[in-house]
Amino acid sequence: MDRRAFLKSGMLLGTLTALSSFSLGSTGIAENLFDESGDKLPFKKIVKTDAEWKRILTPDQYQIARKGGTEAAYSSPLNKNYKEGIYNCICCNLSLFSSKTKYNSNTGWASFYAPIAKINVGEKIDNSLPETRTEVFCNRCDAHLGHVFDDGPKPTGLRYCINGVAMTFVEKARKK
Repeated sequence: MDRRAFLKSGMLLGTLTALSSFSLGSTGIAENLFDESGDKLPFKKIVKTDAEWKRILTPDQYQIARKGGTEAAYSSPLNKNYKEGIYNCICCNLSLFSSKTKYNSNTGWASFYAPIAKINVGEKIDNSLPETRTEVFCNRCDAHLGHVFDDGPKPTGLRYCINGVAMTFVEKARKK
């Protein structure tokens, strides 16, 4: 075997080894999500009918999380919540954001500069308004969460502008 072929085979082997710990589903989405501790969760897409979501969620939750609506600015108690804890998806309870990355953006919506794990949230182009935006959704159940903008603080420069009604908050247990 010549040197060039040997080097190529070594690079291929290294790439395959690296990818083996990160499996992709048929959709190209990673099959592992992460909880608030950084531990892997098995990826299992949650799929329900529209009627099932309507039974489970309040009308406001359904309109925002399932139909892509937006809550009125400053209407969510989570906007001004600065307790230590985790923000989970209202539909499937996947951990999405931590209070550690929450900040006051003065926009009227809960804002974070990063999700708990990038794989826990998906992004897609939203052309529903004249200006193109990037929609953020739960990667487990496809719940609409809000949008991400590139005007956030360091270290990411991102602002995840999230509807409070699309999340639940779990306060961190206090040590006794």
